[in-house]
Amino acid sequence: MSEPTRPGRHRRIEANEDLDSDVSFVLGLDDGSGAGRHSLDRDNRASTLDLAAAGFLITEPDWAQAADMATAPTETPRPTAPEPPPPKPSRVGRNLPAAIGVGLALGALIIASLLLYRQSFVILVSLAVAYGIYELTRAIATVEARPPLVPLVVGGVAMQAAAWFRVTNGLIVTLLVTVCGVFIWRLGEGVAGYLRDVSASVLVLLYLPLLAGCAVLLVVPDDGAARVLAFIGTVVCSDTGGYATGVVFGKHPLAPVVSKGKTWEGLAGSVVACVLCGGLIMSLTFHHPWWQGVLFGLAIAVTATLGDLGESMIKRDLGLKDMGRVLPGHGGIMDRLDSLLPCAAVAYLLLSAFLGN
Repeated sequence: MSEPTRPGRHRRIEANEDLDSDVSFVLGLDDGSGAGRHSLDRDNRASTLDLAAAGFLITEPDWAQAADMATAPTETPRPTAPEPPPPKPSRVGRNLPAAIGVGLALGALIIASLLLYRQSFVILVSLAVAYGIYELTRAIATVEARPPLVPLVVGGVAMQAAAWFRVTNGLIVTLLVTVCGVFIWRLGEGVAGYLRDVSASVLVLLYLPLLAGCAVLLVVPDDGAARVLAFIGTVVCSDTGGYATGVVFGKHPLAPVVSKGKTWEGLAGSVVACVLCGGLIMSLTFHHPWWQGVLFGLAIAVTATLGDLGESMIKRDLGLKDMGRVLPGHGGIMDRLDSLLPCAAVAYLLLSAFLGN
């Protein structure tokens, strides 16, 4: 009895058998008559056309083009020049030639105003006060305080004129009148932030026009030009001596939280320079005992350093590096007045005590 034959889809593929026909048979597309093969060919051609239209048709590689690419000479990449290292930060910390040039120009202007027409020095101080108030109010605006600019500028300039004509009493009275004017002016801007804005305005008036008025008080006596030159010259010696000594020998920070550039070595340089300058000025210019000049120089050195640190604290609190850019190499007007302002008050008090009014 013969074994039943297995279904055709399980039959073994012979070596000499056409693969297309076998695939057609396995998939049930060919019943042995050959119709399935033609159907598969049509389907294959249709699929090929669809793939070609869709951009997926894979063509045979161009062996000649590949050989040309293989034998083509390749360009050797040129070695690129190494990038120059970033410039090292200067120990000076600022544009020293510009700073020196601006300092000399300002010094020449002040000396000319004192020697040619003393009232012009009051004009210079008034202009510096007006622009300094503008810088301060703009800087304070970064912490959302809004000191009123108009009454501050008008009152600050009026305080300098009052210091010249009415001396000390005129300066104090004009300060009080300006504070009252700020109170009234600020009423028109509403209640929100009133105390904040008025407090900032009082700080501006005490810090800038009041202390600058002491410089005007220095120039009022007959020897006022010499007093102002003694005051400014000693402050310049403090800044220059401390700066040079700090750059060369500075290693121990004086107040790292406030200013990283201030060192104890720089303070020592300021004290030595101011003591020498004060002693020479007091003995040679005013013909007074040298020890008065030593005390004067020591007081100026300490006050100038504290004034510089005080303005640095204000700028750090406001998140500013400089108060402005009007003076190349220095920053703004307030960056140049930081040590001069408190020293003007100290110089006025000491010189009035030593030399009289």
